[in-house]
Amino acid sequence: MQVKEKPVLRLIKSEATDVAPPARPAEDPAALYYRRIKTYAERIRGSQDVDAVIRLLESALHETAGLHRDQTVQLAREEVERAERRIETLREELEQARRLIHVDHLTGALNRAGFDTIYAREASLADRHDVPFGVALLDVDNFKSLNDIHGHQAGDAALMHFARVLKLALRPSDVVVRFGGEEFLLLLPRATLERAARAVQRVQEKLATQVLVYQHRPLRFTFSAGVTERRPGEPQTEVIRRADRALYQAKNTGKQRVVSCA
Repeated sequence: MQVKEKPVLRLIKSEATDVAPPARPAEDPAALYYRRIKTYAERIRGSQDVDAVIRLLESALHETAGLHRDQTVQLAREEVERAERRIETLREELEQARRLIHVDHLTGALNRAGFDTIYAREASLADRHDVPFGVALLDVDNFKSLNDIHGHQAGDAALMHFARVLKLALRPSDVVVRFGGEEFLLLLPRATLERAARAVQRVQEKLATQVLVYQHRPLRFTFSAGVTERRPGEPQTEVIRRADRALYQAKNTGKQRVVSCA
């Protein structure tokens, strides 16, 4: 008896080329914009650094500006412009708040909060361009007596007057910092030790001629100063310590004088 062979099943490879999976549809630009703005908003809420927030807002403004250039966007132009105005207003308000945080409200000089940022910038520039950087620490002479005799309002008036004289006598590029109480710190970019000392002496001369009139009477006062020049790469604390030593020497050798310390 003849046995029939069972049919053999064979897999036949298709000659057709593999078909690629369907491409994902491109994300709608408006949806992408909203998603990215939401990310910025979350990062802003989680940040306590004003500078970081301002940078995030500037990035958000850049995203919004991109919508104006994208012709495929279906988002209403009025809505884009409204969002842009809100972001720009918030950025300007934060910029103003940052400036206020860094300014001494009595004298209008930079305060300690703003000092570190400006000092780091000027020190970096001095190192990068290999240029001198003068620093001076000034202290109003006999300030306690001035307060005791004329009152604290007179003391405030003297500090405000002193800050005005400093700005009049110095270059626009020089920085005036109210360092604490009756102490002021000067940052003098591109000034050698000798030039920094001469600049402080000019302030003394200006203060002698620009007399404060308080309650219809002249109120004269003087100051002592310690001047130094930052060495390349030198830490801030060392520079301030050297200027403070020079100021101490000025105070202890008669006041109303400028002492330099290399």
